[in-house]
Amino acid sequence: QVQLVESGGGLVQPGGSLRLSCAASGRIFSISAMGWYRQAPGKQREVVARISSDGMTNSADSVKGRFTISRDNAKNTVYLQMNSLKPEDTAVYYCNADITVVDNGGILRGRDYWGQGTQVTVSS
Repeated sequence: QVQLVESGGGLVQPGGSLRLSCAASGRIFSISAMGWYRQAPGKQREVVARISSDGMTNSADSVKGRFTISRDNAKNTVYLQMNSLKPEDTAVYYCNADITVVDNGGILRGRDYWGQGTQVTVSS
């Protein structure tokens, strides 16, 4: 069983900063891409930023220059540093990871995993 546990969400004023963390745990063999998505009320889930296992990143145009994604492979953790936050950044933020696990029979199995989501609210 694999778990992705997010932390760091909360309420912040416009122009403020937050740092989200997402730690993966379980019978992990390897993790390839990791990323952050968000879903605002009444809207579809959208990609915010993704990072490959060797550190290549890409991000949505709406957050370029304000958000930075990074990862610590030794800790199986991905981060999202969010600066200059705007009210339109308000959403539930979800962590995502492509993880290969070792099952009880010693077989490697890969699939997508999601965190439970953390609320980010930007408001004065």
